[in-house]
Amino acid sequence: MNKGTIIKNISNQYEVLFDNGEIHPCVAMGKVRLDKKPLVGDHVMVEAFESQYGIQKILDRKNYLARPAIANVDQALIVMSSFEPDFSTTLVDRLIFLISLADIEPVLCVTKMDLVKDEDKIYSYIEDYRKSGYRVYTTGKDFDETEIIECFENKITVLTGQSGAGKSSLLNRINPEFQLQTQKTSKALGRGKHTTRHCELYAIGSGWVADTPGFSSLDFSRVDLLELKDKILDFQIDEECRFRNCVHLDEPDCAVKKAVQEGRISSIRYQNYKDVAMLIKQGKRSY
Repeated sequence: MNKGTIIKNISNQYEVLFDNGEIHPCVAMGKVRLDKKPLVGDHVMVEAFESQYGIQKILDRKNYLARPAIANVDQALIVMSSFEPDFSTTLVDRLIFLISLADIEPVLCVTKMDLVKDEDKIYSYIEDYRKSGYRVYTTGKDFDETEIIECFENKITVLTGQSGAGKSSLLNRINPEFQLQTQKTSKALGRGKHTTRHCELYAIGSGWVADTPGFSSLDFSRVDLLELKDKILDFQIDEECRFRNCVHLDEPDCAVKKAVQEGRISSIRYQNYKDVAMLIKQGKRSY
């Protein structure tokens, strides 16, 4: 059998990139479909039959998303504008929380940095995220984008962030063929690709990026607060709270609250966490 990765799915028809570099159309065998539906990004075992290739086994996933339907994602690139639309730490942090819950690394890319002044507040926000341990890339007109190009290498990436922040422009600068590929796919389907069952990975350098918009809604109504607080990078400190199930809100002797007061944890992130905790307790959805 051959080992490979699913890079495209249209109506249960799959394209698999074999480890030897060949791409072949495949079908999912019955026993596979009964277990779980194959997703783009799945590592699979494929067997050749007389007239076709069949997916015989889906290897263990390290994570998966329902929207977009994709597995084994390495990172989610949060693309935010520094200027028109204005940067929002509330949106960034809520995306970070949901991305982290899915066991995916959140990475921040701030666009249009050529339009801001040296004293603009965006610089303090960028420093705040970097100090907290998040990877942050900046881009703009005539910027050297070597580092952000390298961030895609050997990884599966999904993109999310503000509308109008420049996600498509960023990808097209890295690989001009990306726009041609996505336009060709959209025309072939005859309708908007994001309203279909279509999902596809496109080559960006030596990595792959999903052509889907990432997290299309911010739904905290079913999030477990105990799980969330353990996934937030900022809260991973050496000190321990008095109570093992402390959610860092009203409990006494909370190490996280103490670290916030001492400036060792971002007060911005902590406030946004408190706001999300209230949404969770109320069972509400946030957009």
